[in-house]
Amino acid sequence: MGRPGLNRRQLLAGLGGLTVAGSFGFAALGTGADALASGADTRVRYWNLFSGGDGANMIAMLDAYRKEHPGVDVKDSTLQWGNPYYTKLAMAAAGNRAPDLAVSHLGRVTGFAPGRLLDAWDVDLLAKYGVREADFNPALWKRAVIDGKLYALPLDIHVQLCFYRKDVLKKAGLLGDDGRMIPVTSTDEWFDVLKKAKAVQKKGLQTIGLWTNDQNFQWWFFVAFYTQLGGTWFNDADTEVLFDVDKATQVLEFLRRHVTDGYVIPGAPTGEQFINGAPFTWEGNWSVPVFSGAKLEYGATPLPPVFGKAATHAESHSFVLPHQENRGGATDEAAHQLAAYVVKHAQQWAAGGHIPAYTPTLSTDAYKKLQPQNEYASAMDHQATEPKVWFAGSTGILAQDLGPIVVSSTMGSAKPAAVAKTMKSRLTKLLASKNPMDGRTAAQGGAVA
Repeated sequence: MGRPGLNRRQLLAGLGGLTVAGSFGFAALGTGADALASGADTRVRYWNLFSGGDGANMIAMLDAYRKEHPGVDVKDSTLQWGNPYYTKLAMAAAGNRAPDLAVSHLGRVTGFAPGRLLDAWDVDLLAKYGVREADFNPALWKRAVIDGKLYALPLDIHVQLCFYRKDVLKKAGLLGDDGRMIPVTSTDEWFDVLKKAKAVQKKGLQTIGLWTNDQNFQWWFFVAFYTQLGGTWFNDADTEVLFDVDKATQVLEFLRRHVTDGYVIPGAPTGEQFINGAPFTWEGNWSVPVFSGAKLEYGATPLPPVFGKAATHAESHSFVLPHQENRGGATDEAAHQLAAYVVKHAQQWAAGGHIPAYTPTLSTDAYKKLQPQNEYASAMDHQATEPKVWFAGSTGILAQDLGPIVVSSTMGSAKPAAVAKTMKSRLTKLLASKNPMDGRTAAQGGAVA
């Protein structure tokens, strides 16, 4: 894209010392000196941030790929989730020691200096291995395109959900004939549901788990309900803040009311309370294996459209190509093949609660039988995402800046109206700030789909 290179020393200085150099663990980068696996003639070095159940599912998919493609030696490395992962990935790309393939949250891609720290995908090569734009939700694909090029290949979307106990809701008369929670379309209806559920629930439990003191969850919930109200963030050129203080105040007052009306016990363990009988909890879809493993009679829907418009917070795990000076050849093609294979064979991934990005998977009989996944798959068409700017994305600066402010309102240490004004002020400062990856503001960085 005609931009100058960025070496590791410059990048570390630009990041402002987010972590000490000794913690980067460059041993994970590899040197290419280790021998290929027996029978393989091409190696693909692949970094991801998946642990727990996600890690086990990813390994299963990689093993299936290895079995079908013995000529490719996949060297996968799992690194620490969050900012440590992204810092290492940036340093590796800047120092020309990047893996051939990596995972990134889609919201992070815009800030990762596409064309400088990331290489664009060869869409013709992806098509060769059966993955095309037509196989994805249009809004999801558009988020992966920057300056007219595809810089991320979506694997899934992961969403915030309203989990509910069917046994409790049945006692409260809140289940429909289909065995699912009755529809909710307004804040009054929602608090009426909570009131009825509280009347029949076990004593000593909260009615709903809301992660009231967690900055990430509170931010994700805010994004969802602010989107339901039609709230916007910036103008198309990313030069002006359009954040609506009145709409933000409505959302903040809504979240706060769960505490003031006594439906939440601040600080209570949300998942544990739900397993023990609490009627509701709002959690990410990654909780599906936990609740299914506990053999609960439960369901899960997208966050209730209490402001009239369906929208639930969504992020996406995606595959990216960290920048390499000499990217190409058999290794690069194998990286495209591996990513396409995993995306197309994401039934295993869906078992972990994620919604596969590859839409043909959603229409298979196997996926339709998954419960409660088949209940919330519609969230793919109602994604509430952070704005497409360099400081957004999972655990990004936007969430770090605004999440604690939302918490202060929900927990009652600050008034919603005052918090909404503070949020707009913070957004104004962020919009004018420069990306440490390339020294450009959001307005200067392009990010044109």
